[in-house]
Amino acid sequence: MKTALDFTEIDGGMLAEAGGKAANLGELTRAGLPVPPGWVLTTEAYREAATGLDLRPEGLAERARAHLLTAPVPEAVRETIVTRYAALGDDVPVAVRSSATAEDLPFASFAGQQDTFLNVVGADAVVEAVRRCWASLWTDRAVAYRETNGIDHAAVRLAVVVQTMVDARVAGVMFTANPVTGRRREAVIDASPGLGEAVVSGAVNPDRFVVHEGRVLDRHAGDKRVAVRPLPGGGTERVETAPEGSGGSGAEGFCLTDAEVLRLAELGRRVEDHYGAPQDTEWAIDGDGRIWLTQARPITTLYPLPETTRPGLRVYFSVNVVQGVMGPLTPMGLSAFRLLSAGGAGLAGFGPADPLDGAPFMAVSGQRVWLDLTAAVRSRPGRAILPRALALGEARGVALVHRLFEDPRLAPVHASRRPFLRGLARFARRVRVPSRAALALTSPGRALAYTRQVGAVLDRRLRVPATATPAQRLDHAERLLTGTFPAIISVMPIVVTGYGLFALAARLSGLPLAELQDVLRSVPHNPTTEMDLELWHLATRVEPEPFRELTVDELVRRYQAGELPPLAQRGVAAFLATYGHRGVAEIDLGVPRWSEEPAHILGALANYLRMDGDSALAPAALFAKGEAQAREAVGRVAAAARLRGRWRAPVVRFALGRTRAYAGLRELPKFYLVKTLAGVRSSLLAVGEHLAGQGVLAAPGDVFFLDLREARAALDGGDLRELVAGRRAAYEREQRRRHVPRMLLSDGTEPEALAAPAAEGALTGTAASAGTVTGRARVVLDPVGAHLEPGEILVCPSTDPGWTPLFLTAGGLVMEMGGAMSHGAVVAREYGIPAVVGVPDATHRITTGQEIEINGAAGTVTLS
Repeated sequence: MKTALDFTEIDGGMLAEAGGKAANLGELTRAGLPVPPGWVLTTEAYREAATGLDLRPEGLAERARAHLLTAPVPEAVRETIVTRYAALGDDVPVAVRSSATAEDLPFASFAGQQDTFLNVVGADAVVEAVRRCWASLWTDRAVAYRETNGIDHAAVRLAVVVQTMVDARVAGVMFTANPVTGRRREAVIDASPGLGEAVVSGAVNPDRFVVHEGRVLDRHAGDKRVAVRPLPGGGTERVETAPEGSGGSGAEGFCLTDAEVLRLAELGRRVEDHYGAPQDTEWAIDGDGRIWLTQARPITTLYPLPETTRPGLRVYFSVNVVQGVMGPLTPMGLSAFRLLSAGGAGLAGFGPADPLDGAPFMAVSGQRVWLDLTAAVRSRPGRAILPRALALGEARGVALVHRLFEDPRLAPVHASRRPFLRGLARFARRVRVPSRAALALTSPGRALAYTRQVGAVLDRRLRVPATATPAQRLDHAERLLTGTFPAIISVMPIVVTGYGLFALAARLSGLPLAELQDVLRSVPHNPTTEMDLELWHLATRVEPEPFRELTVDELVRRYQAGELPPLAQRGVAAFLATYGHRGVAEIDLGVPRWSEEPAHILGALANYLRMDGDSALAPAALFAKGEAQAREAVGRVAAAARLRGRWRAPVVRFALGRTRAYAGLRELPKFYLVKTLAGVRSSLLAVGEHLAGQGVLAAPGDVFFLDLREARAALDGGDLRELVAGRRAAYEREQRRRHVPRMLLSDGTEPEALAAPAAEGALTGTAASAGTVTGRARVVLDPVGAHLEPGEILVCPSTDPGWTPLFLTAGGLVMEMGGAMSHGAVVAREYGIPAVVGVPDATHRITTGQEIEINGAAGTVTLS
């Protein structure tokens, strides 16, 4: 391997030799984009310098730095640096920049983790800057960051870029997609006079421009009170600028003209087109007005868009977020959802030709499930129904869809209502809505018996003969998944009848629904509540000693070996026989169930046994108290109704009695769904055992990293181990994603991240990382020795990479300085913590210990 390469010799595939930064600069150069000339000292040079590095964990960072800063630079490497530097010109000022092989992975941006030295002049100074770049690979923050992202220290190397400095009149950063709202093809530019370091480091409040489709949509003037400028003999200095901070050629104090902004946006579009993905770029404009690119890397915080061939703007709603499963689903789990959605679509008469393709309204992105709500948003019946449907189980989505109704791009399509009405009638007929609603009104006993009958039929359908072949098991799984949704949804007319009567009681009594909520406390027939109470009752029966004395891991070992005390062994086994199909992230049939991994249940038992059995906080006591409160609430509502007419009181009691009888059933469809998924999982494990035995897979569980089509094709043989390994790696990367939108538009916009009006009395700044959090503030002026309790909101002047360790425990971030692309904003988005930057005098107006609320989408900070 060469120890040095010109940019023209580097392409994007040379990460191992040149590191991420140099690979990108080489790629940009080869694409004909304007990059200042330079070269890279490859990772081979670092390998030679790092020979003998001791990678033991204890004191690793300090020991590695000392080695690289004191060991002699190998003579051949030194000669290469001197020769290559001389080729750029006589004592030409250069930027010496770290380029690590672990930079800018798809799941983590390493921006700023290693050092950069600007305006380095002279061969000896370049050699010393190279040495310091090598050492920066082993700063405490860089070591901690790699460990947080699961990156092997031994696998990381560092190349060093040496690049001619641009004598910048103005410089900054540009995202080719809006990093706050997610909107694609909307360039966001931060600019300030002098070198771009002032913007990147957050040392200045820059000018901010937003550009979309060739128009400057927004301009915001920063104060630009600080500029970073080169010194004649090398190095840089921070210069205080005039109070208005105009520092440039733009109108009204802006440092860029609109023409320059549009030229930058066009250059950003070219960079994005070259890479095929939105990019985070750094740029500079010299005194002659020429634009130079000094960096480009992917924007790792944007959520990937669902693929669609449908025209126009689409609206997607996250099933994962609603279900509280923020992580990805396995490929087999996604395949199951496609079949379930196909069965649901079939009820309304628009199921897909092949159920394995899923319903037209289902989409997949980021290995998560999304519903395409565009048809509902753009139809008048949908606009009437959708907010009401969301209000039942996803109240935060109601405001979002109302905001979407105001978007002219999503205006209602004037079409006949007949297709909608026909589909609704077909759905009601197939689910037997009228007859089941009548049954719920007239005969609660029979209605409840029907719900149990659905479960009994499902249990019979789940059975698979032990002699079934793998192909027969796949056939059974497809039939079961396609038919499950129509079966379990038939319970919902009974549930909806109960809630309809709840609304009737509110109307007859004249009380708002909010005052009737106690009626719904401790409702019967809720399988989740019944499960919790059963676990509590089990805790009162088992022998307590092992649960109080042993670790959870040891409890699991003993249970699986049949070595728990008799009552505990039988009790846990009986509980898992009924509820063992449940688990964490249970909507994904690719994840283990409690019956397979009982640690959660055994740990819960141990926690119960640490409680006082007579405590008012015990689950059984709380449930009984809730029942009493519900009875009182029914009487209170009936009394209010009697004041409006004597006949109303018995009607209200009747209605609320039915409500309580059926309200708990809302959990039953999911309970049955999860039982179905667990049954299919068990059968697919048998298929996986067959494929592993044939050498197609490495282990039976690998079958969940195939979809159903692939599993069937695998029965004919082959070797899918490499495919599965790649998908496991992709799945693990997605598990690290810190932010999943609740709603997403096909142009990348997250409606929840769009700015909202500032609350009265709130401090205002720049929205930097979406989300809302309330917590105690911790004002920190210097990160050295600072301590942040988990969940505290960090309030500081500005940040650079030295502050990064504090982000690990921060619940949110408020900065006095910086723009939406400054270091603090970028890292906050990556860690998924709400952030507001550019808040004037934040460290003086907020005090440590004060409770504050920050809204990272609106750019507001509210003081208590």
